[in-house]
Parts: sequence; C-alpha cells; structure tokens
Amino acid sequence: MENKASIIKSQFGKADLFTLKNENGMTVQIMNYGGTITSIQVPDRDGNFENVVLGFDTFKEYLEQEFYIGAIIGRYGNRIANGKLTIEGREYTLAQNSGKNNLHGGPNGFDKQFWEVEKYSANDGFCMLSLNYRSKDMEEGFPGNLDVTVIYTLTPDNTLGVYYEAATDKTTVCNLTQHSYFNLKGAGNGDILDHQLTINADKYTPLDEHQIPIGIESVENTPFDFKEPKTIGNHINEENPQLKIGSGYDHNFVLNETADIDEGLRPAPLVAKVVDSSTGRTLEIKTTEPGVQFYTANHLDIIGKDGKSYKPRGGFCLETQHFPDAPNQSGFPSTFLKPGKVFESITSFRFGVE
Repeated sequence: MENKASIIKSQFGKADLFTLKNENGMTVQIMNYGGTITSIQVPDRDGNFENVVLGFDTFKEYLEQEFYIGAIIGRYGNRIANGKLTIEGREYTLAQNSGKNNLHGGPNGFDKQFWEVEKYSANDGFCMLSLNYRSKDMEEGFPGNLDVTVIYTLTPDNTLGVYYEAATDKTTVCNLTQHSYFNLKGAGNGDILDHQLTINADKYTPLDEHQIPIGIESVENTPFDFKEPKTIGNHINEENPQLKIGSGYDHNFVLNETADIDEGLRPAPLVAKVVDSSTGRTLEIKTTEPGVQFYTANHLDIIGKDGKSYKPRGGFCLETQHFPDAPNQSGFPSTFLKPGKVFESITSFRFGVE
C-alpha cells in the first residue's frame, strides 16, 4: 500500500513545528512548545479547506497570549480552590493565578514548557508525534517528579487522537487536557453561537462565585441540557446565575459513559458532537475521561492568525478532564496518582461533514 500520509518538521520561532497530513489532505500543525496545536485544516461540505482552531502567526504571539490557546494543560487542568491541596497529610500551596484559585497548573504550567520530541513518523496512512516532558518535584508547587508522554495521531478517517500517559515517584495529582479553541466556520470567521452542540451528560457541576464546583446537579430544565442537539447560543444570554458567574458557559459536564481506566482503557465512547450548518463541518469527540469542560471563550479579545480578530464566543473549548478541584472534593473521581501507578487517558477529535 502506498503511504500517502506525511509528517514534516520545520522551525517556528524557537519551537519545532510538525505538520501532519493524511491522505485526504487534512493537516494538523503542532509545535513542541506547550505541545500546542497551531492549525487544523479540514474541508467543508464543498471540499474547501480552512483552519478551524484559533492560533497566531508568530511564535512571539504564543508567548504573550494568556488564553492557553491550543496547548497541553498540566499538571492540573482547571481550578484548584484557594491554591491549596493536601496529599497524604501534607498541605501544598500553589500559585493563585485565577482569582483565589490555581488554574491550569499555574502561571508556568505545561503550556509554557518546551517538550522533548521523542519520535515522529508517517506509516500506513497514519501520522504520529510523541512528546515527553518531565515536571520536576515541586515545580509550580506540585510534589513528585512527573514523567509525561503525549502522543498525537492523525488517522485516515480525519481523526486527531491524543493519548496521555504519566507516572510519578511521589504521590501527586494529575489532570491533563488539550485546550484548543474551535470554530468550525473557520478561525476568526465570526462567533460560534449558531453551532449545534450535543453533550452526553445528564449532570454537571455548578459553581460558586469563585468558579469552584459546589456539587453535582441534573442538567434537566437548565441551560446546561445539551442531551439533544441545540445551538450554543440558545440559552447563553439568559438570566441564569450559573451563566453569569463565567459570563457564559465555563462548566464541567459529568459524562454519562466513559471507559473504566482501572480496568484498562477500552474504546472511548462518543461524548460530544458539534455541527456547523453553514459549512457542514462536524466534530465528534470521544474520551476515556469522566468529564468535559465546555467553555465559550467568554473573555477572549485578541488578534489572531491572518490579522483576524478573536472576540468573546469566537471559539469553543471542549476540554476532556477529571473534575475541577477534585483533590479537595472527596465525592469526585480521584486525581491522585501514586508511585507505581500510571495515569492514562485518550481523547479523539473526528472531523467530518454532513
């Protein structure tokens, strides 16, 4: 079989940039700074390709932005209340870089690091890029040397896969995710309020005024019910206390079906689907994680690729994850990782048209 997939390495400022391309012409660009996805080119229903993730033209702009655009997030994705956590009886103090909370691992999290490129290849129609990072003991206040591997894959069916693996030499917390902002119309082509969204979740975690979860509640009869397809903008401007807290959607959804990691990773179930009727582009997300953070870029205001303006709700994030503040909330799935155990997680993003 002729291999029509390819992966090309180039320079992007101080970073190495890898362009993955499958036999359909879909391309994904990823740099080793932050493990950041800088571009995803996919076709619309007429075969016209366009970039559907927010990003920047220069490396310098990635260094200066504060929105985690396209990056791998760690050591702990989402918020930890008051920048405090207790592990085996010892309290650890973390940076408070989002109000009183620690957000996305702190001001110098995994998104701000250069990752080691372990290997990259294109074989039998598949592209693969493997990145490694060692987060040293007490980096950003977290205990334990954490060795992390993230493997990106691009398959012939236009699926971008993200595989995460981590191991530690001291009990710690670990919650890894990918923070791309999507706009299926094309990055910078208006807002995403008319995108149709489905999330396979009967419950979500409502927030206090500091955006820390206060339990688990049903989505029934709330703006958070996406069990059936509806547009993102359908309820986003309603007089709802939860929507006011984050100026829109910025909430964790408790997924109905996920793989049982304790029994080994099984095929990940479909947890979310997004459709843009204007272009016909679709995005289907599968994950082994128990939750997904739905965020509507409520505070975005920046100039992106090709000089286009990225405004609030100019993109959406679906960050697969364990729950926010889980180390401080015993009722949530555990994010503690002990020596001898391996953190494993798989998320896939399949692009199509309809």
